[in-house]
Amino acid sequence: MGHSLKILGRTSSINVRKVLWTCQELGIDYVREDWGIGFKPTQSPEFLALNPNAQVPVLIDDHGVLWESNTICRYLIGLYQRTDLLPVEPAPRARIEQWVDWQAVELNRAWGDAFTALVRNNPDGLDAAQIAAAVHRWNDKMGLLEQQLAKTCAYVAGDEFTLADILIGLSVHRWQNTPMARPPYPAIAAYYQRLSQRPGFKTFALDGHN
Repeated sequence: MGHSLKILGRTSSINVRKVLWTCQELGIDYVREDWGIGFKPTQSPEFLALNPNAQVPVLIDDHGVLWESNTICRYLIGLYQRTDLLPVEPAPRARIEQWVDWQAVELNRAWGDAFTALVRNNPDGLDAAQIAAAVHRWNDKMGLLEQQLAKTCAYVAGDEFTLADILIGLSVHRWQNTPMARPPYPAIAAYYQRLSQRPGFKTFALDGHN
């Protein structure tokens, strides 16, 4: 399928890497431009005209402009008809999308303070007790993922790799590489090794990213 595709966003952004990994799984060619911290500012009128939230990534293609990384990933999978990554049938699709939404709403919210304090040099000035509580919240959410992976013994939504694994896989990598105490979650450890065999994970997680 011929398709003109541009992605705006820096590769240091985990949300940009979700989209880039999805593109790799789909075999999509794209042009990427650096926007965001350290590059062209997302507060510029040019960028705000594309995404009023001033956040990366932004996708531009023949059909228009999209923002919100998980939505972009869903869109691309639908556009290229990869029903192995996100089925059309309501029940199996919902079992994947519940974890997609969990990543965006629950897991993202849980890691914010801990990651900012421990990786970004604590710009919010959290004290030791606040950081410890943030680490606990993050580990607690990862415990729910541990339980799920212990059931499936494979991927987040079942036996097969899906969109949920792209989004959650990058989140697991961030958790694994943040300097903090972590419970010994064996199912997550096995999952991390399983993902490490995929070219997209090697490129957009293992290659020096957090």
